[in-house]
Amino acid sequence: MDLGLKDRVIVVTGGGSGIGEAVTRSCIEEGAAVVVVSKISDNVRNFVEEMSQKQYRCDFVETHLEDSDQCLKAVEYVKKTHGRMDGLVNNAGSNDGVGLESGDPGRFMESLRQNLLHYYAMAHYALPLLKESRGAIVNISSKVALTGQGGTSAYAAAKGAQLALTREWAAELLPFGIRVNSVLPAEVFTPLYKRWLDTQADPAAAMEKITRHIPLGQRMTEASEIAAMTVFLLSSTKSGHTTAQHLIVDGGYTHLDRILT
Repeated sequence: MDLGLKDRVIVVTGGGSGIGEAVTRSCIEEGAAVVVVSKISDNVRNFVEEMSQKQYRCDFVETHLEDSDQCLKAVEYVKKTHGRMDGLVNNAGSNDGVGLESGDPGRFMESLRQNLLHYYAMAHYALPLLKESRGAIVNISSKVALTGQGGTSAYAAAKGAQLALTREWAAELLPFGIRVNSVLPAEVFTPLYKRWLDTQADPAAAMEKITRHIPLGQRMTEASEIAAMTVFLLSSTKSGHTTAQHLIVDGGYTHLDRILT
């Protein structure tokens, strides 16, 4: 299926690892040029080196997204280097376990800076370019926004806010033809997830305990499956009348009765 993304410029925050990396690869497969906006890590460094060696159309802008000034500079780089932006995928963030009892107001606010502020900052600064292209925004949220999890108040607050912003921006940006949607993963096997799993006393048993509660196939969702939904939503030719939607890609984990598992 041709999604009409050839030569389009897509910005992906956290686009060098995990779900973001899968989104970047899917966009490149569709012929898009991708700008990865992220802090550096070993995984990101290896990814950027691979993209360079294969001469893929993929730029990297090292950015600490919790700093709004750096978000502005990243967008300015896109404008200067590419002259346009057709899609923004807000993705970067992590579940840092700042809970109601285990955290404190200071850590709560810092977590929001890490997981929420840059969603607004990137969209705010990118808006003139997105207006020109009648582009699309996809916010990667989480099932935690709908279900809660326990022990992660700050992350849940950020993810819930992302869903609210999706609908708010979809409404505000209707006159400009900018579509805004969100994708909600549940249990996705990423390098970050593996690091958490490896901290468990018995990683294999922990994995089995998780997957047996996932109704469809009793398996983790693949990052590529989240990416496929995300890239579809970026397509103005195939999802051009889809906006303000929260699309859940989780094998039925969020909505189906646990009696099924």
